[in-house]
Amino acid sequence: MPELPVNSPPTSCPLCGTQEPVFFHQDRQREYWQCPGCQLVFVPPRNFLSSEEELACYQLHQNSPDDTGYRTFLGRLATPLIRRLTPGDRGLDFGSGPGPTLSVMLTEGGFPTSIYDPFFAPDDRVWNRSYDFVTATEVVEHLHHPRRELERLWSVLAPGGWLGIMTKRVRDATAFATWHYKNDPTHVIFFAETTFVWLADQWSAELEICGNDVVLLRKPG
Repeated sequence: MPELPVNSPPTSCPLCGTQEPVFFHQDRQREYWQCPGCQLVFVPPRNFLSSEEELACYQLHQNSPDDTGYRTFLGRLATPLIRRLTPGDRGLDFGSGPGPTLSVMLTEGGFPTSIYDPFFAPDDRVWNRSYDFVTATEVVEHLHHPRRELERLWSVLAPGGWLGIMTKRVRDATAFATWHYKNDPTHVIFFAETTFVWLADQWSAELEICGNDVVLLRKPG
């Protein structure tokens, strides 16, 4: 086990606010802490990239609706979500990236989908509407302020609507040590299954675990 970092520990979890997070892992680039409450693993803000550095990483992405492999990948969330929707339901894809694709797939399937991305589609008018579903694929692991951002997504979801999240989940410290997912410098928070159970409890939401990296949460009503 690596030595404890010389920096002072974070004071609380950025998602649930539980005090005194526990040291979890350290590599050559960063340190990682775990919340003793919701089990979120997170990087302290001192290890965050600047906005300019973060944008430079995202601009390297080559995703496109013309990429059949990427469509198959996104289908891991789109397929179970569509099964739960009613034709004509309208949605929002949060964190759509430089080559929006999930929104295209859902719109093609009869579910008109708007997009929002803080770097590539920063249209704040989307927050003035409500949606039957909201998606976030490979997005939540980038959030610097997860509680605030997730609450915003939940607030625009209509009663009975679905929030679909795709992100790889933390298992344990041993697996984390060799986990490629942590090596992306823009990934700063890592959800465990317990984290999503906590989130569902906070929102009184129905939680469905769909495979290793997809969860669906249904808003009451």
